[in-house]
Amino acid sequence: MAEPNVTWESYVEQATLSDIGLRRSNNQDSLTVVMAKSGDAWGRRGHLFMVADGMGAHAAGELASKMACDAVPLTYEKESQSEPPPLALRKAIEDANGRIHSRGQANLDFRGMGTTASVLLLLPQGALIAHVGDSRVYRLRGNRIEQLSFDHSLVWEMMASGKLREDEVPGYIPKNIITRSLGPAAHVEVDIEGPWPVAPGDTFLLCSDGLSGQVNDEEIGAVLSSFSPAEAVHVLVDLANLRGGPDNISVIVARVSGIPPAPTVTWASSGKASRRSIHPAFWVALGVFGLSTVLLGLARQFSLAAVMGLVTLVTGGVTWARAFVGQSGNLDGQRFGRGPYHPRNVLINNELVDKLAKFVAQLREAAMEAKYAVDWSHFNHLDARALAAAERKDYVTAVREYGHAMSFMMKEIRGQRQKK
Repeated sequence: MAEPNVTWESYVEQATLSDIGLRRSNNQDSLTVVMAKSGDAWGRRGHLFMVADGMGAHAAGELASKMACDAVPLTYEKESQSEPPPLALRKAIEDANGRIHSRGQANLDFRGMGTTASVLLLLPQGALIAHVGDSRVYRLRGNRIEQLSFDHSLVWEMMASGKLREDEVPGYIPKNIITRSLGPAAHVEVDIEGPWPVAPGDTFLLCSDGLSGQVNDEEIGAVLSSFSPAEAVHVLVDLANLRGGPDNISVIVARVSGIPPAPTVTWASSGKASRRSIHPAFWVALGVFGLSTVLLGLARQFSLAAVMGLVTLVTGGVTWARAFVGQSGNLDGQRFGRGPYHPRNVLINNELVDKLAKFVAQLREAAMEAKYAVDWSHFNHLDARALAAAERKDYVTAVREYGHAMSFMMKEIRGQRQKK
């Protein structure tokens, strides 16, 4: 049936921005957005949003992230013809990992190159993500922001193991060491999270750690609450740069304005079980336990051999389950992952506005000290508008005006840097 007067993209307002930052010589981030353009495409594969943060010398990181953002949407579209979105997306990321790994092995300059990959699907069944690394996916609903992705970083892995709490992370533990990425190894373990229900007004953000390392969750939520997606991506990138911009910064913001109709779709796979990547530790443990069982039997330690045999069977069962269970059959109603993580309340109040006011004052002092040729008349006008809004307790408008002041200052600073 024809679909007149329906623009499937119009249900989601989205904007993207990728910036080199202030201290890097090239941009190793990549991003991509693929919007469904028909009811069939919406029902089968939804809208796709992806951010990748590359790593490696000699432009290897830039190549790795671009390869990921090129390969994942294409493979996902092909696989979604016969597989439900969770399996199709996992296969797409695993395929991208294989491509990047092969390219790295073939060229000494690219050896060991890698990239993070964070993908959000907006589907009739809800929001689904696939994730490797420490680029992030957030959802803002009302005054609550939640991280939908789990950081594959040393710090987060230590917190997940119960060895320390978030407020106990010592300063000497690097926050940028990641434990998982696409490319360095032939196989990769992909986290699938969701699906979570989607409601009109929900705002999703994907970003590289160039943003999340400089702007905290509450500030991200305040910007998303106060600006349109097109404005929000600029304000967030400018804020990260004004705080030093030590890394590349990539941001995608997608705001849901409505839930489009879709044909009834069930998440039933083709029935072909596909092997999922398993962490090498599982195979090592299985081998050790199996060998121990044999050696204990040969030593006639039958009681210990029986116990070790049971451990081997349990480990084998867990490994098999991780590899194959849930990979075929009907996945309708199945929930993946343990997220959301670290929910925060977003309070746009006097305390937040006062914090922004102090930061804008610091920007003024720094610019004057550096003798930048700033259009102070316009900057002071924005600052005064923000102050007036704060005095009448219109805190959302105050946040907007301070955001405009920060973006204006960043524009002026960029102009000074380019002249030098």
